[in-house]
Amino acid sequence: MAAASFDVGVAPLEGGARLAVATLVEGRAADAVVHEAAHVAADARLAVPAARVVWQDARVVVPLLLDAGVRLERVRDLRLVHRILAQARGMEAEERWSRPMRVEAEGLFSLAPEAEPVEALAQQLALQEAAIGEDAGLRMLAAAESMGGVLAVELSRQGLPFDRARHDALLVEALGERPPGGGRPRRMEALATQVREALAAPRLNPDSPQEVLKALKRAGVDVGSTSRWELAEHEHPAVEPLIEYKHLARLHTANGWSWAQRWARTDERGRTRLAIEYVPGGVVTGRWATEGSGAMQIARQIRGAIAAEPGMRLVVADAAQLEPRALAAIARDEALADAGRGTDLYRGLVDRGVVESRQQAKIGMLGALYGGTTGESAVVLPRLARAYPRAMGVVEAAARAGERRERVRTWLGRTSPLPPRWRDDERGIRQARAWGRFTRNFVVQGTAAEWALAWMAGVRRAIRDVEGAALVCFLHDEVIVQAPEAQADAVAESVREAAAEAGRLLFGGFPIDFPVQTAIVGDWGQAKD
Repeated sequence: MAAASFDVGVAPLEGGARLAVATLVEGRAADAVVHEAAHVAADARLAVPAARVVWQDARVVVPLLLDAGVRLERVRDLRLVHRILAQARGMEAEERWSRPMRVEAEGLFSLAPEAEPVEALAQQLALQEAAIGEDAGLRMLAAAESMGGVLAVELSRQGLPFDRARHDALLVEALGERPPGGGRPRRMEALATQVREALAAPRLNPDSPQEVLKALKRAGVDVGSTSRWELAEHEHPAVEPLIEYKHLARLHTANGWSWAQRWARTDERGRTRLAIEYVPGGVVTGRWATEGSGAMQIARQIRGAIAAEPGMRLVVADAAQLEPRALAAIARDEALADAGRGTDLYRGLVDRGVVESRQQAKIGMLGALYGGTTGESAVVLPRLARAYPRAMGVVEAAARAGERRERVRTWLGRTSPLPPRWRDDERGIRQARAWGRFTRNFVVQGTAAEWALAWMAGVRRAIRDVEGAALVCFLHDEVIVQAPEAQADAVAESVREAAAEAGRLLFGGFPIDFPVQTAIVGDWGQAKD
């Protein structure tokens, strides 16, 4: 095709065995050809670097394209972008473009009523292009979100390298031996016994908040919940073992033996991986989520089970103080940006005399981002407002807009939803303030998520030709790459360079650092203290 760039629509056909491939021109499909999925890469249009490949839902189409050997660089996921534009531009939120296509157990899917013909892809793409118009931020967001759909599929297919024996040993170390017939591990059962004895409640089920609350009140401990923070305010022999029991119970439930049995898979090459289903934009701010596995909250006690395979290393990279740095960039607050240049941003606030300690800096900045108005946040926030009025003004303006039921936007243009109407009374005032706290954080967390998408895409490009290297995990501001041991140092440098490039891509010449701490380790547990 003579044009400098063009769009190629790919639509699945019944059963997932065939794909319709067509050039998309001005809202219509031309030259449609049906390929067996395994041979789709033979279509020359998909091999042209200028081609943008367009589909309805990455979860269905991308695995077929990857299996066929198609290299995906410029893409548009119509479902993911439709969700963004329905909020940002008021496009009609059609369910057929908003919901995921249904994938069957064998990786096949049913057309009725999910899959749209290739002609419909052309029409939806034309509507999206008209909605984006000349908005450069939204165009960048559409590209980033669509590539996020590809990354999510690749990460899910790759899986997280997992040492099942190491996982079980770490659990025994933390929880005690697992009884052969099931039930509570030994250490948990010992703590449960201490709680029962301290509360004189021999039949107490420590996993039942209702029973625990009643027993605590009978023992004279006046609490409204069993939260750790509320329990810690009281002195009673039951409090310490109860808090420890709850801590271990979360580990046992979220990442215990049953969890590993459910999510660990051994492939045909004998590699054990955690199967993680990533959901791009699963949170309204644009943050990712996962389905079922809880992989966004893998407990630190068992991270040592995420272990590199023989001959490989894990490059664990963590973006330091991502949200405060995103705030500085949004606000164009050079003073706040300078506080974090070449150093820990919280330490930079101390060095500049804004606060007395790093802990104060962290508490104050989290208060600014999440709307903290009590305790130490209330003391520190006025200092931050005096030192960094531009940054604090951005989150305050977002909060006030939310209280007025107005939408707010991230840096690239993801738009907050409208809240339900609240009444003009005391309850309505509380609701308005709560929504203001949400919009305050939305602009910053959403922008940080946009930076993370750009970072991941950069890492993907950087390691693409490093044989054996692969992105295996993403957690908001952290990525893990498994790489051959001989290439690990070079991969770590590429990950750091991708972070800097993501900052330049989003924020141009604004002088903001996005430092990334990298660790080259045998297992994830070695990456942090």
